Amino acid sequence: MATRRYEQRLRAQSAEETRRRVLDAVYDQLREAPAQPVSVERIARSAGVARSTVYVIFGSRAGLFDAFAADLLERGGFRRVLDAIADPDPRVTVRAGITGGAHTFAAHRDVFRALVSMAELDPDAVGGTMQRSEQRRAKGTMRLARRLARHDLLREGVTAKQAADRLWVLTSFDAFDLLCAGRGLSASAVAAVLVDMAECSVLA
Repeated sequence: MATRRYEQRLRAQSAEETRRRVLDAVYDQLREAPAQPVSVERIARSAGVARSTVYVIFGSRAGLFDAFAADLLERGGFRRVLDAIADPDPRVTVRAGITGGAHTFAAHRDVFRALVSMAELDPDAVGGTMQRSEQRRAKGTMRLARRLARHDLLREGVTAKQAADRLWVLTSFDAFDLLCAGRGLSASAVAAVLVDMAECSVLA
């Protein structure tokens, strides 16, 4: 029994190491050749596995990029955003959420830029992952705007829908990147600007 458990642990460890190599290969390809279409064949070759192995692990091209995006967020510190969302005070959610998002984007800025640009040019280039991510973000900003409205924390004259639209812009990668790459600001400085804009345009 002990031998069997040991063998199972080794297989699980080997499978996780293979999964890690594939995700790292995606990262390297996006960072080193952001203008080139992502090739599963090239990813598999770089990871030292067969192309079929990639599909066995992730199920599909969409599954591969969904897993990659989730891994990228986790490594970038997206936990800060999740903690902000869980805070009972929606004002904290706005401020800490924007700040956490800016630092997450900054951690892997070049790769996020490649993902966003590819998705804009061809929605299927990264398996529709960015479209699904943006749909979740849209729902999240709407939920946050409604929370602010319920707590009477919206700026006078601003509806929940208008607040959601403004939060949608302020939490986007493009808003971050305009200030980071376009203005040369640090992640903390970008966060400060975006939080100030939220204070002025959304919060009471």
